[in-house]
Amino acid sequence: MLSSRTKVIACATVIEEMLPHMPPGMQYQVLDFGLHVNPAALKQTLQETIDASAPPFETIILGYGLCSQAVVGLKANNCTLIVPRVDDCIALFLGSAEAYKVQSRSEPGTYYLTKGWIEAGDSPFEEYDSLVEQYGEEKARRLINQMLKHYTRLALINTGQYELERYREYTRRTAERFGLRYEEIPGSDVFIKKMLHGPWDGDFVIARPGETISYLDFKRTTEET
Repeated sequence: MLSSRTKVIACATVIEEMLPHMPPGMQYQVLDFGLHVNPAALKQTLQETIDASAPPFETIILGYGLCSQAVVGLKANNCTLIVPRVDDCIALFLGSAEAYKVQSRSEPGTYYLTKGWIEAGDSPFEEYDSLVEQYGEEKARRLINQMLKHYTRLALINTGQYELERYREYTRRTAERFGLRYEEIPGSDVFIKKMLHGPWDGDFVIARPGETISYLDFKRTTEET
């Protein structure tokens, strides 16, 4: 893999974890995290960014998972697309899709945070003060309780990439404020490193030039790839 011919396109949360491991000479572009709210808009922006990047880049690594099927239908025009075979970026931060499944089985009502998510400020917790201004304290509390009704734990993923104390304090305060249990859980940089350096094996969807990413690509097992 030639870094000068490879480009990363990632959302603001994922790029935070990728930058410490980025090979010399590899270019990257960061897309607004808020695009996740509208998967159709995210898909369109991703396709436009891919098409504008190739050429000169021959390989494009997407710092996204399936993400509400926003990557389904993306076409590898004049390039090869590399996409991690995960539902969303939480699996990337935990190190594998299996690690995410373990967490989901043991603690299904978990809202996850990382430095990137906290810095992006795009969560129900950040919306609360705006809701208070708009609707008043009582209605805002009802709305936030509705948003968080399935959550019992607020988990900060420690990927070891940065000083966490400020983010620990934020997560602790937020958990207390909204009646959630605070917990810090270990993350891993294994998947992120693999995205950037290879090998691109069964953990990834690979679309060759002219191919289109399908939903079934994400459902194939490692043994089938």
